Amino acid sequence: MKTIIEKANILIESLPYIRRFSGKTFVIKYGGAAMVDEGLKNAFAQDIVLLNFIGIKPVIVHGGGPKINSIMERMGKTPTFVQGQRVTDEETVDIVEMVLGGLINKQIVSLINSHGGLAIGLSGKDGNLIKARRKVITKISPETGVPEIIDLGLVGEVEKINPRILTSIEQSGFIPVIAPISAGQ
Repeated sequence: MKTIIEKANILIESLPYIRRFSGKTFVIKYGGAAMVDEGLKNAFAQDIVLLNFIGIKPVIVHGGGPKINSIMERMGKTPTFVQGQRVTDEETVDIVEMVLGGLINKQIVSLINSHGGLAIGLSGKDGNLIKARRKVITKISPETGVPEIIDLGLVGEVEKINPRILTSIEQSGFIPVIAPISAGQ
């Protein structure tokens, strides 16, 4: 009986938020570190399905750094990072696209679908959903004290989003799961 009362209290507390956010779109970042624990993965999928059920439109943008690193190492390539950013050459970008756009994206879609959702996977390249430009970072040279530009290779930052694609997917009742791979310079 106590559990029923606790659940009722949670629902009563949630009602103002459900009313406030029903019909709104939530962009949710699902990081690679949260993908390593089965319990967390299932809780994530259940929460996404619940949000969708109560009228909130979740848009999932996922990472996958640990899996990318693992696959790179299996292929004999050592991941390189500068200031926490992956340095990405042509070969690395192929691995990243394979892991994010294929393996991880489809696992997340399947997981959400297995919990009663209707998810669809895509990448930022699909329909020019995400346009990006090359990311530029700087660091201060310890010798000169002058900022230096760091070349991260094919790493980008979002320049433009095509909302028509997301609107179309949401209106069809699907939950978009987006791999952060984009077209651009």
